[in-house]
Amino acid sequence: MAKSPCQTYRRRTRSYRNWLELPEDVTASILSRLDAIAILTRAQKVCMTWRRICKDRLMWRTIDMRNDGFLRDYDFDLEKMCRHGVDLSSGGLVDINVEHFGTDELLKYITDSSSGIRRLRLVCCYGITDEGLIEVASKLPLLEHLEISFSFASAQSLEVIGRSCPRLKSLKLNKYGYRYPYHECDYDAVAIASTMHDLRHLQLCGNKLTNDGLQKILDCCPNLESLDLRKCFNINFGVVLKRRCSKQINSLRLPDDSTEDYEFDRANRRELYAQTKCDPDYGDFLLYGRSVFGRDW
Repeated sequence: MAKSPCQTYRRRTRSYRNWLELPEDVTASILSRLDAIAILTRAQKVCMTWRRICKDRLMWRTIDMRNDGFLRDYDFDLEKMCRHGVDLSSGGLVDINVEHFGTDELLKYITDSSSGIRRLRLVCCYGITDEGLIEVASKLPLLEHLEISFSFASAQSLEVIGRSCPRLKSLKLNKYGYRYPYHECDYDAVAIASTMHDLRHLQLCGNKLTNDGLQKILDCCPNLESLDLRKCFNINFGVVLKRRCSKQINSLRLPDDSTEDYEFDRANRRELYAQTKCDPDYGDFLLYGRSVFGRDW
């Protein structure tokens, strides 16, 4: 028997929820799953209740400034927005992610305002220099997780970070991995082996380290549980080296292993690169709309 229009209407109205009737702690839990840009540009403008929740300092213990990298599409200043988020945290910031923007001045502002940062993630932050990293390293004594992907960090800054951050357990230092032109460099590996002895997790996708550099890391970082060496094409895994890694490391990713689950997998962005004549094997390609021209980030 067909339902009358009134029955259909009543059913639909009963299915609608008034989100303002949720307990504030539940609302806060939901809103905390949004990135900082969504909170500041949309969520806090919904109503006064949400605005009050969005200004609570506990909402800003984590600041996630993720974005797609096409900054010209934004009509707001991401750096100013990030500073505002840091201010709202009132010194309680413990976890921050900065992508596709950032300067030494911003990094200094973050570390001057927050002494308890435990996780720092910098992705495609071309405006943050080696000098900037060195300057703030001493202000991160509680740092446990550090990621510097496609941003500049020399062996010198890695050494300073290693000495200044004794609690560091996880390091992700990702670069563009390409086979040509052929170049070997163990500076990063030596810096890590010399100063980060308590590492548990290490990701070095696209690094130029060789077997010698890997041996130093294995010798000096005995607590390593996971090691990601995808796109590290200078490493030749013989029987002895592979046996040692398998014995010492619980989770090992080899240079030619699949990058399907890798966040920065070029294969997942073929449509973007198809518009250029760049050859991925040489590292000359676009990443989030930026031309890199073979730079070894």
